[in-house]
Amino acid sequence: MINIGVVGYSGGKFDETIAKALMAIAFDIVEENHPDKEYMVVSGLTDLGIPSIAYNMAKKRKWKTMGIACSQAKDYDCFPVDEEIIEGDEWGDESKTFLSKLDVFVRIGGGKQSLEETESAKKSEKIKAVYEYDLPEAK
Repeated sequence: MINIGVVGYSGGKFDETIAKALMAIAFDIVEENHPDKEYMVVSGLTDLGIPSIAYNMAKKRKWKTMGIACSQAKDYDCFPVDEEIIEGDEWGDESKTFLSKLDVFVRIGGGKQSLEETESAKKSEKIKAVYEYDLPEAK
């Protein structure tokens, strides 16, 4: 199983068409580099923004899904993931657990937490590839 962590904007406005295209590129690269594997998309549990796009794309590809978030995520619409992990009470409390589950890391846009997790992913010995795509937040 290849676990693909996805981070990016949960709130805020961005160009969904571009985000979906970038996500498809990243997922295609992972499939190319890891053929004949099963895949799981791991993201922040909410059915918002980039996590929602990642989860919906995973389902279309018949991949598994996992949500890792702090308890505050329950205040939002959550995606019906295959596996759910709640870690801590504040945003960011889940970061260490999230990163520990991953083989591949994908960032599409995102704010402070996404950028911090990307830097941690780059330093990780477990995470074999990091794909980053800038996506401007719409005004």
